[in-house]
This record gives sequence, structure tokens and C-alpha cells, in this order.
Amino acid sequence: MKKYWSPVFLLFVFEAVAISCWLATDNIFYLFNFSYIGCSVALGVFLFIKKYKNARRVTQLLVGLYMLIYLGFIGNENMQIEGFWYYLFTGVFEAATIHYAVAKIFGPLIFGRGWCGFACWTAMVLDFLPYKTPNQPRKRIGWIRYITFAASFIFVTLLFLVGATHMEQIMFWAFLIGNIAYYLVGIILAYVFKDNRAFCKYVCPVTVILKPMSYFSLRRIKCDKNKCIDCGRCKQVCPMGVDITNNARKNATECILCFECIKNCPKGALH
Repeated sequence: MKKYWSPVFLLFVFEAVAISCWLATDNIFYLFNFSYIGCSVALGVFLFIKKYKNARRVTQLLVGLYMLIYLGFIGNENMQIEGFWYYLFTGVFEAATIHYAVAKIFGPLIFGRGWCGFACWTAMVLDFLPYKTPNQPRKRIGWIRYITFAASFIFVTLLFLVGATHMEQIMFWAFLIGNIAYYLVGIILAYVFKDNRAFCKYVCPVTVILKPMSYFSLRRIKCDKNKCIDCGRCKQVCPMGVDITNNARKNATECILCFECIKNCPKGALH
């Protein structure tokens, strides 16, 4: 039964968040929202433990489509980083601000960049592309992410400075156009670099927040050096190009907890 502690723990964490947000805001939507996400994540981890081939993809689709279609298009909530800046500037602790606090600011202290591996709706689409494992060394262009991060901040700041009206409509169109741009850029980069996760490595502005918080993550994949035979298989199958065998904390800033390394380790040295 010990092996099932991970999904149970994750479900407990999300239920705690769900109940806390519900009571703090007096809005039962948050009880449903985080309970649904918690059940989806716990299901994915449970299916992985049961060795179901597409375990992570199940959670990606359950959470990604919910965030993109229900919250984004139906609920008119900008869940991109521009929405986070918007709600932050207006002093409203709901929607995108709560999402970022849980998934991308404080959550990574527990589960690292699990968001990138299990829930991101951009990666959900990019992971359908054929270049699941990069066959080229990582490029030194990660600085681009800081430009996109700054651009999102400047965009929302300017809207407030010029006193733009109909901000809710602007945020919705920013969400729509932003998603289209992310998908187009992500797909182009995937084919140029033969790497599905090129967008995540070089362009995604959210990683600017995720990386420093993930450094302190409690959940990290570790290598048992007594079992490891240095075959290099884990690095070959890692979509992020992480050498997970050295147990360095900096690995948590790039590892998306996709568990491909664990699945492919011939000696069970990774856990």
C-alpha cells in the first residue's frame, strides 16, 4: 500500500486547498475547481503506478482542457500570465491569482514543475507532436523566456497606465490571441529543433516563476547510485534533457515529473 501514498497525498493537498479557498472566498466554485484538479492529478499518478502507458496524458487532457475550454473560453477567465498580472494589479485574489499561487508559486515547493508535465494546456498539445525526446544538445537561448515574461508585464502595465476601458474583454482577447501565439510558436520550434518541449525550454514566461520555486521542491526524482549502471537511458528519454542521475537540486528546476526516466530505467534506480 505504501506505493499509493503519492496519489493519496496529492489528493489531500488539493482538497485542503479546495476547502481553504472555498471558506476564504465564500465561493463554492473553488471547492469544485481544486477537487476536480486534485482528483485528475491523483488519477494520473495512480495510473502511472499501475503502469498504464498513457497515465500522464489522461491528467494532461482532464486538466488542460478544463483550464483552456471551461475556465478560459466559457468562463472568460484569462489564465495566462497576463491574467495573473491583471488580477494582481486590481487586488483581486481569485481566478488567475489563485491559480498561479497554487500551481506556479507555492505549489512547486511541494511538487516542483509537475504543472508542466501534468496540467499545462500548451504542453498538452505540443506533446502530441512526434519529437518527444530531443536529439540535439540544449540551445543557449533560454534568455528568451525573460523577454516574454517582461513583455507580458509591460503589456498589462500599459493598459492600466493609459486607463484602458473594457479590461475584461481585452483580457479575454489577450487569452485567445496569446494561446494561438503559444501554439504556433511552440509547434514551429518543435519542428525546427526536433523537440516537442522547445517552447517550454526557451520561450514560456511561466518558467521564470516556476524555476526558482521548484529548486526547493519536496518531490524530486532521485537516483540510487548503488543501483545505477550509468547506461544513460534516463537522459535519452527525458523530454527536458535533464541528467537526473546526479541528484542535484537544480534538476528540479527543469524536471517536469513526466516519469519517463523512471519508466525506462532498466535497474529501477530512479524513484
